Amino acid sequence: MKISLIQQEYKGSKEATVKHTLEMIAKARGELIILQELHQNEYFCKSEDTKFFDYAESFEEDVEFWRKVSQEKNIVLVASLFEKVMDGIYYNTAVVFDRGNVAGKYRKNHIPDDPGFYEKFYFTPGDEMEPVDTSVGRLGVLVCWDQWYPEAARIMALKGAEIIIYPTAIGWLMCPEDRVDELCEKENTPEEKDKMLNAWTTVQRGHAVANGVYVAAVNRVGKEKDESGVLGGIEFWGNSFIFGPQGEEIAKGSFEEEIIEAEIDLKQAAEIRKIWPFFRDRRIENYSCITKRYC
Repeated sequence: MKISLIQQEYKGSKEATVKHTLEMIAKARGELIILQELHQNEYFCKSEDTKFFDYAESFEEDVEFWRKVSQEKNIVLVASLFEKVMDGIYYNTAVVFDRGNVAGKYRKNHIPDDPGFYEKFYFTPGDEMEPVDTSVGRLGVLVCWDQWYPEAARIMALKGAEIIIYPTAIGWLMCPEDRVDELCEKENTPEEKDKMLNAWTTVQRGHAVANGVYVAAVNRVGKEKDESGVLGGIEFWGNSFIFGPQGEEIAKGSFEEEIIEAEIDLKQAAEIRKIWPFFRDRRIENYSCITKRYC
């Protein structure tokens, strides 16, 4: 099976960005195409502003739009959308489309609240971690901040996920142009940038090995200013990737806009689990502490 990751910039408006996404999908060759986190708009969580809740008003129309795209292209498509349930309850939701059908959805569980990533202001945490069955396999779809948690990847794998997928929006803070920001200056040394990027890649590579599954993450690229003026903005680092069940790098993106593609063999993962039977040797009787906030 071929997977395509669409790594792109925000183009200044929803209309222009979606148009460019469709152009990239037309060039992609994958049966499974994965779009980055909140791909239709800018990453609006750089600040706290109630005006951005309006983006979620079109959720139903957006679902229908991307459903038709999956039908016309005859693909399995993972699209990350802003979902409104009612006033005051909104989710960061990944919807999975299977050749014209809505196969399922996942609501982001782990919600960050850091400078430039004020997601707790916008999103209610999801309360389920269930893989989605599709014509290309069982997909364990998680979202961005979820990628730092081994528990989330493990649960998806224990429920039979063959591929763990992370639509993502992560990057380095951009320092304000009009003032000195000590936090931003500290985080923007070349050494710290390398540490952050390497940590992000390494932890997800570990999920692939520990669970004997493929892991695919697609991150946005480009610089997006913080219009509130609190921060300079975020420079999204791209570097989308696909790792195999032994942690092997199958495909890796750059810092630029591009389509990252690879062939994978789900049968290979099943064979690896026979050689490295990590699930067999789990000592579940000793793990009760993991369900507590601290031990």
